[in-house]
Amino acid sequence: MNCLIELHYLPSIAWFATTQPFDTITLEKHEHFVKQSYRSRCRIVTSQGIQELTVPLTGKHGKILIKDIKIDHSQKWVNNHWRSIVSAYNNAPFFEYYSDALHDTLYKEHTFLFDLNLELLTICRGWLKLTNTITETMAYEKISPAGTADLRNLVNAKKPADCEKFFEPVPYMQVFGHTFAENMSVIDLIFCEGPNARQLITSRPRTE
Repeated sequence: MNCLIELHYLPSIAWFATTQPFDTITLEKHEHFVKQSYRSRCRIVTSQGIQELTVPLTGKHGKILIKDIKIDHSQKWVNNHWRSIVSAYNNAPFFEYYSDALHDTLYKEHTFLFDLNLELLTICRGWLKLTNTITETMAYEKISPAGTADLRNLVNAKKPADCEKFFEPVPYMQVFGHTFAENMSVIDLIFCEGPNARQLITSRPRTE
């Protein structure tokens, strides 16, 4: 079975848990960009609590297709993101094992947000050893094709509680804090759990 979903920046655990049961994941490439969404931001756990990392974008982008959204590299955001990631996960058990690939991808200075997100997704899927197929839309369709589960906007930064409808978080040991922070970027899980991360993603998606 196929699912249709938008592409996020360093997607959350819920994004992976939601899509992993499907044989094919189709990424929405022709929607209009949605502000204040996970398309250009992610969440990590730091010593100060949860921190959002946001990719700055160029110009006015409300009516621009997601595939055409450009990154604003004049703000030197990569340095800020990388410093935050290192500060948050330098002591994580598996950070050293995975960090080089993440660093090199972030510093490539991709022109388009979609291309950056796709390469980061590919890296994370490789770490998790996920084998379902990734495709991209050829045009925007308001109603998804027959046989395709429409998951667009289900993992929503503005409505995080919606994740509870389809995903039951599995607690794991995080670097900071005594209270478990649910549904962070998947890199939080990968850096903390390493090869066990896939099991925690695939073990308990909600089905009711």
